[in-house]
Amino acid sequence: MSEHTESTGDTTGTTTGTGPRPEPIRYFGTTWVEHDGGYGLRRAGVGLGALVTAFAAALVLRFAYQGLAIAEVGGFVNTLVVVMFAVCSAIAFRKTWEGFGRRPSGSAAEDSLRSLKTIGFIGSLIAYSLRCAMEAPGERLRRAEYETALQQYAKRRGTRSGNPAARGRKNGRSGRG
Repeated sequence: MSEHTESTGDTTGTTTGTGPRPEPIRYFGTTWVEHDGGYGLRRAGVGLGALVTAFAAALVLRFAYQGLAIAEVGGFVNTLVVVMFAVCSAIAFRKTWEGFGRRPSGSAAEDSLRSLKTIGFIGSLIAYSLRCAMEAPGERLRRAEYETALQQYAKRRGTRSGNPAARGRKNGRSGRG
């Protein structure tokens, strides 16, 4: 969340002037705030695109598996490849799904799973597609952060109104020490 004291000319945001501004989401910008600007079509398009990409990737992996079968590397290697992609896809799905609900911590544990998530990219694509069926990926987290920022901003603005010296005179104090 960022606070601006002037409008920056961003036409995708719903707030102008002062106050917190919503954080844009990839492919959605800030249309997630009011669900305007083709938000529903974007969700459908991004979800369908992720699903089509996952299907195309599965076809490529199938061709790779057929290449192993043609090379006659053996049943153990074929099974190992299938299990490896299945496990990596499951891990990638789970970590991607969990990532929609929290900010990345940047820990070493997340960095060590990066290669598994890369191998299991089909799981990540499926998680992205399924999340698009419900909301923009990461929308719930960003909405909660944005609403909290709006409440904090309103609270700060409410406590700062008026001249502090005049408040001391209202209570019968002269304002001098």
